[in-house]
Parts: sequence; structure tokens; C-alpha cells
Amino acid sequence: MQKNFINGEFYDIYFSATGNSRYVAERIAKATGDRTVSITACMKNQQFQFEFHESEFLGIVSPTYSWGLPEIVKEFLKKINLNKKPSYIWFIATYGTTTGQIGNFANEILQKQNIEISAYFSVKMPDTWTSTFNLSNKEYVRKINERAELQIDSVIDKIINRAIGDYMQRKVPMPIAKWFYNMEYDTMRKTSHFHVENTCVGCGLCAQKCPISAIDITNKQPVWNQEQCVMCLSCLHHCPKFAIQYGKRTKKHGQYVHFPLSVKENKV
Repeated sequence: MQKNFINGEFYDIYFSATGNSRYVAERIAKATGDRTVSITACMKNQQFQFEFHESEFLGIVSPTYSWGLPEIVKEFLKKINLNKKPSYIWFIATYGTTTGQIGNFANEILQKQNIEISAYFSVKMPDTWTSTFNLSNKEYVRKINERAELQIDSVIDKIINRAIGDYMQRKVPMPIAKWFYNMEYDTMRKTSHFHVENTCVGCGLCAQKCPISAIDITNKQPVWNQEQCVMCLSCLHHCPKFAIQYGKRTKKHGQYVHFPLSVKENKV
């Protein structure tokens, strides 16, 4: 059953598997007085309706997956229902190497509902796709997050002053981004790439943290119940025994969470 949110609020809506995008959303909300809302919670609770007055803001924060949108964010944007168009809509991409064309991908979906993004921003943070990127050096990770603070400060200043335009960094041409996203993301999302090591203790945290409930615990072992998932690697990064691996390289590339996701992450 779909529920309405409270009237008269500014929203910072985010998806976050390891805490990067949630951290950005909460930093901005603290500075602006906005309310943060988890896309994971909205999808699980089937809550897509937001009520605005014309003078209010809407913000969206998303990680960049394969130069585009995570599947869960894409589906949420298709379903979002606004009673009125907010006066200012901003979109922030957190990213590790490139933002691809994530902002334009999001805007293409929203334009079908006559919603237009006013401003695009980006914040470079540790890339949690550890099938490729190595986050085992904690000092390296710390420096990336330290530099991110300055970027977030700059974004906050622009949001407060209602900056208009595209401030997103490290984009690639749209035809290339679309080609790569369509080719790579579906392949990445195959859950057959996961395997579980014998250090697993069957705690079930991976199933609790999965944003689309793609994991069951059977005989004290995680079992993926879908052929494809969001491929956020939340299960891998949150596993207390680092027993979940994706392919052959994640073991040596380490785990990362900006801060652990709480139970509140699944509640609106």
C-alpha cells in the first residue's frame, strides 16, 4: 500500500550500499535542514509519493554503476510520484573513476514525468567495485574521503545558492556511456559470480542488508534467489568474516564501508 510523506519538507533521497552516498546526503541535509530518505526503504515499502509546495527542493544522491544508474535507482525514478514539481531539483553522483552519463540517464527518466533536474554535481569517493579496484590500503582510502569533504562543501554552497547547470566531473560522451552501460551492467549483475568461503558463520547480515532481498539463508549459508541483483556488493563489504567474494580478485582488494548501514536504512 502506497503512503504519503508529510507535507512541507525538503527531501534528500539517496541509495547507498556501503555508506558513501548516504554520507553525502546526510552532510547536505545537516547543512540545509532537509530530510534524508532511503531509496532502499522506499522500494521495500512501496512508497513513491512525495508532496511538495512549489518553493521546496528535491535532491537525489546515487552511486555510479557502470557509468550509469544502479537498477534500484532507475526503477525508483520511474515510479516516483510528485504532487507538484519542486522549484529546485539537484542530482549528485558519487563515483570512483568516472560519472559516465549518470545525471543525464536520471534526467531522461524524470523528463517522462515532466520533471527536470536543475543542477548536477559529483563527489569522488572510494570505488567499491572491488572486483576491479583495490581498497586494501586504508591510508589511500582515507585520503580519498578527506578530499571528498572539500567537494561536498562546494556542493553544499552551490545548493544553498540554488546554482543551476551541470557541475558534474569526469563524464564520458553519451554514446559511449550508453554502450558501456548496456553491455557491462547486465553482465556484472549476474549473481552466479558470487561464491561463499567456508569462513561464513551464517549470521544472515548479508540477507538483511541486500536492498532487493536477493539473498536467502539456507543451511546457514547465503543463497542468491535471483539471477541478477543490483550488484552493489553490500553483502561482500558488510560480511563480518569477509566470506562473500565476487570473482577472483575481491579477496585481495579488501572491504570498505563509509560507515555501517543501520537497521534504519530499511525504514522510511
